[in-house]
Amino acid sequence: MYIIYSGKPTDAVFEARKNVRLRFAVRIVLCWATIALPAMAQSKAEISPAISGLINPQAAAFSPATGKVYVVDSARGVVNVSDDAANSTVAVKVGAEPVSVAVNTANGRAYVANAGDGTVSILDGKTDRVIATLRAGVHPYSIAVNSVTGKIYVTHTFSELLTIIDGFTDRSTSIRAGSFDLAAVNSRTNTIYLLGYEGGNLAAMDGESEGIAQTSVGMHAWGLVVDEKSDIVYAGKTGDAEVAVLRGKSDSVIKIHAGSIPGAVAFNPTTNTLYAADYGDDSVTVIDCEKRAPAGSIPVGSRPEAIAVDAGSNQVFVANTHDNTVTVIDGATKRVRKTLPAGKNPYALAFNPKSGKLHVANLDSASFTIIDVKGEIQGAR
Repeated sequence: MYIIYSGKPTDAVFEARKNVRLRFAVRIVLCWATIALPAMAQSKAEISPAISGLINPQAAAFSPATGKVYVVDSARGVVNVSDDAANSTVAVKVGAEPVSVAVNTANGRAYVANAGDGTVSILDGKTDRVIATLRAGVHPYSIAVNSVTGKIYVTHTFSELLTIIDGFTDRSTSIRAGSFDLAAVNSRTNTIYLLGYEGGNLAAMDGESEGIAQTSVGMHAWGLVVDEKSDIVYAGKTGDAEVAVLRGKSDSVIKIHAGSIPGAVAFNPTTNTLYAADYGDDSVTVIDCEKRAPAGSIPVGSRPEAIAVDAGSNQVFVANTHDNTVTVIDGATKRVRKTLPAGKNPYALAFNPKSGKLHVANLDSASFTIIDVKGEIQGAR
């Protein structure tokens, strides 16, 4: 079996109405239901509603420092820490309603944003224990780490504040940055990128001066990834079927055509290729980042919600949230290699290149699933 583990929570499944504080869980449903989905009626005879619930694209993370993978379980208030080398998973109790996790690749620590009680839990990478719980302000949502400076950045829903935590002292401060949802860091340039779904802006913050430059990319932007070497940031524009491209702190935005509702993006630095998961038309758009142009479209499963890349094997993984599968794509041929069961409603992914296992965050039923992608693909050849 390629599904080697499926975690089972004991609590009831979350519903979106219980988590209205999370703007993405509510807004993106409204956007898809009232704006984007009707526009697809000509090509789709029947449209099913978008998945709702306590979701965040940063709900799973791989730590190259420890070889462990972290997947949040909002319902139980835990983070599932998987050590693939030891073939073990432990559930670590954190704060209420954890929604996102990020790792410091230098010291191996993991940081968890707990939306329910306004805290950030710090996990020791070796012992898997919570070594500190910090107040972070109400409704923390997205979390990102600069592994060079040791600073952690936390966005908040329904707030213009950005919380900055010093990883060496565990002291936190807040600045008024604007209304942003997602955060990503370029540790090489010490730049923090912030993306707001409703605000229409992509911000670049200097990590030293904390000065912020904002660039308009248009409303309903979702999905954020950084090419650290070139300092280029990519953002999916769900309302316009485009990917916005911004170089560093420049105010010049390039827009590249994608499929319908490109709500998740992933970048392969080895091939200089971007992949956009097009939720609206069940496809993945391949973008040649050197030419800054589409290089193909690959059909996948129903409602692709998340996407991840393994640069070493040049594979792309797509979580199809409505048919409970993961599509595995060969980046070289741009063809689907396999479609694998992935638990119910997969919505976030983290790949462990050391073990060849894909870790999946599930919205309903099981809290997470582990798939031995390496073994399955080798066996299928």
